[in-house]
Amino acid sequence: MISGGAILTFTCNLTQHGTPFTHSWEYVVGSDHAPIALRADWQDQLRRCRDELGFRYVRFHGLLSDDMGTLIGHRDQLLYSFFNADRIFDFLRSIGMRPFVELSFMPSIIASGSDTVFRYQGNVTPPRDYGQWATLMTSIVRHWVERYGLDEVREWYFEVWNEPNLHHFWTGTQAEYFQLYRHTVEAIKGVDPSLRVGGPATAQAAWIPEFLDFCRANDLPVDFVTTHYYPTDAFGEIGADTVSQLQNAPRDVMRDRAAESRAAAGALPLFYTEWNVSSNPRDGLHDQPFAAAYVTRILMGLSQLVQGYGFWTFTDVFAENYFPSVAFHGGFGLLNLHGIPKPSYRAFELLHRLGDERLEIAAAEDGTPSTAESSSKADMAHGTVDAWVVRGGKTTRVTVLLTNHAQPRHAISTELVRVTLRGVGAVRSAALERIDERHANAPGRWTEMGAPKYLSPAQVEELMGVSRLVKEPIAFVRNQENSADAATRSTDGAVTFTLDIPPHAVAAITLELDEADAATTRDHSPAVAPAP
Repeated sequence: MISGGAILTFTCNLTQHGTPFTHSWEYVVGSDHAPIALRADWQDQLRRCRDELGFRYVRFHGLLSDDMGTLIGHRDQLLYSFFNADRIFDFLRSIGMRPFVELSFMPSIIASGSDTVFRYQGNVTPPRDYGQWATLMTSIVRHWVERYGLDEVREWYFEVWNEPNLHHFWTGTQAEYFQLYRHTVEAIKGVDPSLRVGGPATAQAAWIPEFLDFCRANDLPVDFVTTHYYPTDAFGEIGADTVSQLQNAPRDVMRDRAAESRAAAGALPLFYTEWNVSSNPRDGLHDQPFAAAYVTRILMGLSQLVQGYGFWTFTDVFAENYFPSVAFHGGFGLLNLHGIPKPSYRAFELLHRLGDERLEIAAAEDGTPSTAESSSKADMAHGTVDAWVVRGGKTTRVTVLLTNHAQPRHAISTELVRVTLRGVGAVRSAALERIDERHANAPGRWTEMGAPKYLSPAQVEELMGVSRLVKEPIAFVRNQENSADAATRSTDGAVTFTLDIPPHAVAAITLELDEADAATTRDHSPAVAPAP
């Protein structure tokens, strides 16, 4: 049903040449800590994410922690065992993925202290002897080169530590972290100079200029820059609830921080190896359509700023503090414990299907000329509504992507949106897919069930069905008011869609064009930006 408010109007001409649109969010995705990767359900879910969402690398903590057995002490000897790490990496290679290797935490046998983090007690102190750390780096990387081949390991990334600017994760100073990086990069480059090493892996986009200055001053190689940022960072007091923190966070905080990091990193590849809509591991917003709309809006504004934007995490099979039982408990994952997709998973699925050529789209008040700036700036849309048009560079698919999003407690309502596409040509089919309270929302149905803590097989099956994206065919009519299941086609070939976008919703309209018309519409496709 169409609402009765003002119409928000967007216009796009398909005859234009677009700009490259890279899927930076698919480059890397996050997980818990290394031993979890030996679980069958974790592996099943990652395989599904690889197939349906296109993720290429996975990153996790604790590869060197004691529960992996990588380095232990026995009778005054240091014993190396890479068996468990090999099992994980063997699996990743079997499904066409690779590790984004976070080098953490400190094996207790060479640690300078006993401070730990998380339930699995990852040691967060500097090494008592940096030479022992360097020997570990040389030994494990040389082993992987021997096992997987130099050409393969050259495709990996070696990230030194995790969030050393936070005392919870590194009890040493900034200078001590820089020394850790020095010994790490020298050891790994000693195995082969072409292997890729980077840092500083900080929280809140910190230390990037200082880290790069240290490396320049000491003639140390840096192949890439990594950092993290969550929209709840630095907004609200420590311990404040997520809603209060997001209330204070600007809509474009993630894009703005990424732009700052991009400038600091210079020409180096930039990876955000952690982000989510909040940093709270038990945040109900993670399970709601809110997250799908926010994720979509964040990612559509970042494709030209970062090489990899690693969502934390792909699954709720996650045990940093304790392993939960409740089906939907606000975990970080795109998939819940049972592998049921959350609305955010479906947002990643829609984004994965987008093409590689982004088109200019203009916004205007109803009945006035379209003079607004391009939505490539991510803030030109009407109020809470944003729109993008993406075309497949080698296909005949064009997608109009729409979100209606605001931070918690900010005003938001259902909006009536009209999108006109010019220069369309012949359309073979058109379909609408939605994510909102009534569509692709398994957690909402779970709440209606009474929020059972443990799910039966029948309930899992039902929720799997509810979670799916549904393609609603769009019929074409001429010179009539249209709704979500119809569109108007004017005599000059323009196509106009009109639909309601509820609060915190995502909608995607996909057109399949005849090949001849698509070729005529688009003289050529832009070159796709190369992966780092």
